Amino acid sequence: MANFKFVHNNINVRDLSKSLAFYKEALGLNEVRRISPEDGSFIIVYLSDGSSEHQLELTWLRDWDRPYNLGDNEFHLAFRTDNYQEAHQKHHDMGCICYENPAMGIYFIVDPDGYWLEVLPNR
Repeated sequence: MANFKFVHNNINVRDLSKSLAFYKEALGLNEVRRISPEDGSFIIVYLSDGSSEHQLELTWLRDWDRPYNLGDNEFHLAFRTDNYQEAHQKHHDMGCICYENPAMGIYFIVDPDGYWLEVLPNR
């Protein structure tokens, strides 16, 4: 059987600049590659945490004119942090915590488009 390895996850965003700023500030993700066709119809930006090979792909579509319908599923991306308390305080200060589960020791933040991002401590 063929072996598979995670490469990236894609999410579509309405305001690329706002999303890039959010992911940089909230999670320390940096742009590592960009695809921009000459006609300007879309932009794809790949973000990296600098330590894993897995990337987050942000897709911006020029002609998209409404918020994305994220549906009723509980789709989310998860991030592990080496300083949970510091991360929690930062996200609290940013006002982006949308759900906390102290019993499980996790919380979620929400990005500018409404995507939920789980924050986990090292265990």
